[in-house]
Amino acid sequence: MELILASQSPRRREIMHLMGLAYRTEVCTDPEQVPDGLSVPETVMHLAKQKASFALQFHPDACVIGADTIVELDGESLGKPHSPEDAIQTLTRMQGREHTVYTGLAVLKSGYTDVRYVASKVRFRPMSEKEIRWYVSTQEPLDKAGSYGIQGFGCVFVESIEGNYFNVVGLPAPVLYEMLLKANAVTEDRT
Repeated sequence: MELILASQSPRRREIMHLMGLAYRTEVCTDPEQVPDGLSVPETVMHLAKQKASFALQFHPDACVIGADTIVELDGESLGKPHSPEDAIQTLTRMQGREHTVYTGLAVLKSGYTDVRYVASKVRFRPMSEKEIRWYVSTQEPLDKAGSYGIQGFGCVFVESIEGNYFNVVGLPAPVLYEMLLKANAVTEDRT
């Protein structure tokens, strides 16, 4: 069965390759629509399903994977920064503290839906203003939820993780693999 990843994220594509999965991508061009009143876990699941549903309409015989990641600090969702100054403010708030990374996953195929979320707690070490400004100057934080990439330069600021590392990158591989097995989209021996 053909696998479709409904994402343009290079990090998610890299994780799919690490998992040994053959797939194609289909980027969701529908604007994200989130009903009012959803919690962060409900939001990431809703958005993951929305992305996968969009791709499934173009590939009805495939198994489609959708994902969405949100960073939460003090009950506030931290998306991608709007500017370098926004990234500096976010990193200043997060330094020396713990935040939660939520990733919603949706695996859809004709007549089948599995939607879940994974949460990981991440603690940043205290950072100086000089470190924060240097990190933002690398431009790495500017396209990432929470204004950092654990798989890049940002790794030096992560003191600890409670949960799955790949979830923090944006695609929790162990849970996705389990979902794909359950959907009969992959087999244990990959045949």
